[in-house]
Amino acid sequence: MKSIFISDLHLGPHDLDVYQAFRNFLHALPEDVEELLILGDLFEAWIGDDDISDFAAVVKNDLYNLSRRGISLKVQHGNRDFLLGKRFSRETAAEILPDYFLYDRHGQKALLMHGDLLCTDDVLYQRFRRKVHNPLYNFVVRYLPLSRRQKIADKWRDQSKDMNKNKPENIMDVNASAVTDVMQKYSVETLIHGHTHRPAVHQLGNDRTRIVLGDWGEKIWWVSADINGFALLSQPVGCKNPF
Repeated sequence: MKSIFISDLHLGPHDLDVYQAFRNFLHALPEDVEELLILGDLFEAWIGDDDISDFAAVVKNDLYNLSRRGISLKVQHGNRDFLLGKRFSRETAAEILPDYFLYDRHGQKALLMHGDLLCTDDVLYQRFRRKVHNPLYNFVVRYLPLSRRQKIADKWRDQSKDMNKNKPENIMDVNASAVTDVMQKYSVETLIHGHTHRPAVHQLGNDRTRIVLGDWGEKIWWVSADINGFALLSQPVGCKNPF
C-alpha cells in the first residue's frame, strides 16, 4: 500500500490542460494507493465554499469519487485556497489538515507543509499572510457577497504577480534556518512541501531530507510513499496514465 502527495495544481477554468491531467491522474491511481494528500494550492483561487461555479462542482465531484474507490483524501490549505472550509470537506469527503501535519504510515515519517511558512525572508508576503489568516479578517471575508470575494481574489493575484516581479529569487525560496528549526521542533528527518515551484530532493545532512513538490504546468509532480521510502516523480502534463 502507498500514499500519494501532490501540490500546487492551481486548478481553474483558465487552464483546462492541467485540469484534464488532474482527472487522468485521479482515474489512473493504482489499486494499492490508499490515500491522496494535497499539500495546498489545489485551486488557483478558492473564494469560498459557496462557490457555485460549474468548475468548482466538477472538481468537488472528482474528489468525492475517490472515497467511493476507498481512497481517503486529505487537503492542506495553500496561499491560494486558504478559504477551503467545512462545506468543502463535507462535499468532497476530505479531511482538512493543519498547516503542520505529521505523516506516519508505511514505516515512513515526515512533516507535511504547504511551504509558504518557510519563506520567512519574504517579509511582505508573511505580513500579508498574517492579515488574511487572522480569524476576524477571515470571518469578514467569508461573509462578503460572492462577487465581491471574486474581485478581492483577482486583486490579490494581481498584487502578488506585481510584487514577485521585483523580488530577488532567493527571497521567494525557503529560509534554511526556518527549515532546520521546524524539523527540529517536530523531530522529523523528512520534510515534504510545495509552494516554491522548485521540485527537488535536498539532502540536508544529519540524515535529514527536504522534498519539494513541483507545480503542475508542463509537468505533473507527485511524491509516492511506501515501505521503501519516499520518491519524487514526474510526467509530462499530457500523459494519460502517469503510473
